[in-house]
Amino acid sequence: MDVTSATEHEDHFRRVYADGFEPLLAYALRRVEHPEDAADVVAETFLVAWRRRHEMPTDAETRLWLYGVARRVLANHHRSGRRRQRLGERLRQGITAAIAADPGSEVPERLTVRAALARLCELDREVLMLTVWEGLEPREAAAVLRVSPAVVRTRLSRARARLRDLVRDDPDPPGHVLDVLTAPTPKEDR
Repeated sequence: MDVTSATEHEDHFRRVYADGFEPLLAYALRRVEHPEDAADVVAETFLVAWRRRHEMPTDAETRLWLYGVARRVLANHHRSGRRRQRLGERLRQGITAAIAADPGSEVPERLTVRAALARLCELDREVLMLTVWEGLEPREAAAVLRVSPAVVRTRLSRARARLRDLVRDDPDPPGHVLDVLTAPTPKEDR
């Protein structure tokens, strides 16, 4: 490989990193229990991307390729918690302060949706999250998941219906507590 080619690969990687860091961080934050773990997932994703930069697409498919890499990194992350902690300890110390807490995490509706999502099968949950939260078209989600677009469309339809049912069946929906006593409001004399 000549110097120009190596420089072009490095420049392309820098652009991919700059464009992809925030979306991948958001992707990972929605799929891990602790925000610090999302930083590990993104770092590992870009490490794989750097190592495979010669295979990385140079067009619009780059984003989908990165989501596919991130998805496989997440699978490894979930299977190997102890290894993840050792490798990511230094990153967590530096990045923990930089990751802003999601103010919506305390909203009851969000908690209800997260609980309902957790009850879906893995593929249905991932199809929903890729299309709704990541904004991917079904054909793009199919590329990330390595399934046909028809499978994604079918799974998406079923997952939406199942999620609606699960959210509707929530035994403790957000809102007012019904057993709280209230004082009667005096009427104004006019």
